Amino acid sequence: MLRIITQQAEVRAELQRICDRTHDDQVVHKEATVREVLQAVKRQGDRALLHYTAEFDHQNLKQEELRVSGSELDAAYQQVSKELLDAIRLACRQIEAFHRQRVPKSWVHFGEDEIVLGKRYTPVDRAGLYVPGGRAAYPSTVLMNAVPAKVAGVPRRVMVTPPGGEKSIHPAVLVAAQEAGIEEIYRVGGAQAIAALAYGTETIPKVNVITGPGNIYVTLAKKLVYGTVGIDSLAGPSEVLVIADETANATYVAADLLAQAEHDPMAAAILLTTDAELAKKVQAEVEQQLENHPRRTLTEKAIAHYGLIVIVDSLEQAAELSNEFAPEHLELEVAEPWELVEKIRHAGAIFLGSSTPEAVGDYLAGPNHTLPTSGAARYASALGVETFLKHSSLIQYSPIALQKVAGAIEVLAKAEGLPSHAASVRLRMQPKGDTWGMEDGDKPS
Repeated sequence: MLRIITQQAEVRAELQRICDRTHDDQVVHKEATVREVLQAVKRQGDRALLHYTAEFDHQNLKQEELRVSGSELDAAYQQVSKELLDAIRLACRQIEAFHRQRVPKSWVHFGEDEIVLGKRYTPVDRAGLYVPGGRAAYPSTVLMNAVPAKVAGVPRRVMVTPPGGEKSIHPAVLVAAQEAGIEEIYRVGGAQAIAALAYGTETIPKVNVITGPGNIYVTLAKKLVYGTVGIDSLAGPSEVLVIADETANATYVAADLLAQAEHDPMAAAILLTTDAELAKKVQAEVEQQLENHPRRTLTEKAIAHYGLIVIVDSLEQAAELSNEFAPEHLELEVAEPWELVEKIRHAGAIFLGSSTPEAVGDYLAGPNHTLPTSGAARYASALGVETFLKHSSLIQYSPIALQKVAGAIEVLAKAEGLPSHAASVRLRMQPKGDTWGMEDGDKPS
């Protein structure tokens, strides 16, 4: 049952416990396993991929079966309904339209004395997109990873996803990939897939950036390969925090909490409310909606361990607790959500009003649903076009401009004990033909 608590000391302790749920002793043990997998794939390539796919996913693949064939991609379109295809295409358009607004522009500024400064954005050469499988198919995650990479202009976009029964990949996943411009797809998942993208194998290319959510093994693998490649974030189990007042609909709130809890046994579902009566109604609604839930076992486990209802004195207090928790998804089901949002500092995505369930953001509103979790929203942001871009500074000084600042540069260089830095400027200030880089007293006799 979803617990109701009111004591503030207990509230903060529980919120911290939930936030830290991916940092327990079991994670340390799993990290050792992940290190072993990474090293094996780095040394053995495809042979290790096939071994771990058999061990963890119980699918015996041949090397040539790692890549999804063109005939499988074509066949996928025949296996999805027209309604699903239309929905995927609508979501693809919405996501692309949003992310095209977020593309940073290269710029150049021409200042005095012919000083030119600027910033130039360029995409990475290769991006690796991880799409989880296992408990469900996630065509929405395909789109959220692939569309920003496409908009960023990444030339080579590679997708990996674990195989299901009979080595299959859900046709909706394959269709979504193709609609987003991805045709290079490999049937491999888990830490071994992250290793393949980070180090490269005989079949799978080494990439520059890896994005996409996954289970704890995938998250740990991304953490460990960071530096060899870039990553989007360390996305952990999903979470939602709902702030609700007396105007909220208990049925809607309960459904939104369960929408997160059904993802994973470690998913978190939290309600902060000023209304004790609403708290009781939501508690009862959750029980009722769970009765015939197709994913009841894992959803109940999430609710039991990481579900919580907190009764607060005010919406200001709710906002303060929310900022401390820094949720992945924050719903403001209150009478004046735009007033309350001004008090929110840390959240991956914010959903305003009772007509904006988190599921809207999951599928087709446009903003990305790959978001920081476990408190990372205090310093991190959603996956986006910027994830696949890097920027280079542009600097050009004219002889006159350099002459004006040469003295200051030389003073700073000497203060840092770097004589060649100073000489690189001073040489340019000397008359043509005088090529000594040292001061007069330092010249050999």
